[in-house]
Amino acid sequence: MSFAKAQELLKLAMMATRRSGVSLEDIVEEFGCVHRSAQRMTDALQAAFPQTIPIDGEDRKRRWHIPARAVAALLTPSADELAALRTAINELEAAGMKPEAATVRHLDRKVRALIPPEAGTRLAVDEEALLEALGHAARPGPRPVVSGEVDAAISEALKGPFLLRISYRKRQQDKHSERVVAPHGLLLGVRRYLVARDTAKKADAPLQHYRVEEIYSAEVLEDSFDLDPNFNIRSHAEKGFGSFESAAEHGDVVWRFSPEAAPYARRFVFHPTQIIEEEAGGSILIRFQASGHLEMCWHLYSWGQSVEVLQPARLRDMVHGHQRKFDVLP
Repeated sequence: MSFAKAQELLKLAMMATRRSGVSLEDIVEEFGCVHRSAQRMTDALQAAFPQTIPIDGEDRKRRWHIPARAVAALLTPSADELAALRTAINELEAAGMKPEAATVRHLDRKVRALIPPEAGTRLAVDEEALLEALGHAARPGPRPVVSGEVDAAISEALKGPFLLRISYRKRQQDKHSERVVAPHGLLLGVRRYLVARDTAKKADAPLQHYRVEEIYSAEVLEDSFDLDPNFNIRSHAEKGFGSFESAAEHGDVVWRFSPEAAPYARRFVFHPTQIIEEEAGGSILIRFQASGHLEMCWHLYSWGQSVEVLQPARLRDMVHGHQRKFDVLP
């Protein structure tokens, strides 16, 4: 058996340890093979792991299951996987998600505790080299000060979901006020926003954004609530250019990058829904739909005179006169 085939067989064995087992359809989807090849893989699985149990479900599909203890000794994590865990922890901490970072850190400790001693030293050396190459996943740059107590409360409320009592101050207010909100999600970026419904308003009122660093205190209440069935945090995030979203600003955005800047702009994803159009002479157009004109201005400034705003007109007026000539592009 080739090394690649052995890796596939081990991966299949890991899939079979799931409570539901693994079906032929699962194998076809995961490995991109035909049905007959999937059947041969189950034959190889049963030959290599006699503990494999074929189970016929109520849907008349056969699934193969392996007790996790049968393959546990073969599942020592790789240096890449350990480095990815450490990277995830650093990324979560840099994003201000302290409770989630702590959870992944606990998982990291559990995984390392299960590594056989004879493999631990070699993995540690490889992992250290990888982390050094990755720069320890450090995210430089300014970021808002975060409150561990507030972050922990938001995390707990989102998991429930539970209502959250917050003390909040808008930028234009002198004093903060107390309100009870139903949290639906968290938008991450230069600024973090809690997406929530104010329970003092009508049930069909639109969700609001609360700047996390302006939440002075947060208390998780015992009351649960029903999430809006039509809400999806990923789709909601796409409404904004950054972490800010405004229905009043949402619309078509069109930027033209000069021929000199076009090669650099092609290597950027300005928005998940963007479309790139080539123009005669080497310039390109970037089209997408979003809101958050101020955050767009902050980013456009770094491109200087190499970008021209075609739409919307309000954004074009905001950047007019503020373009600069920079020797280096983003």
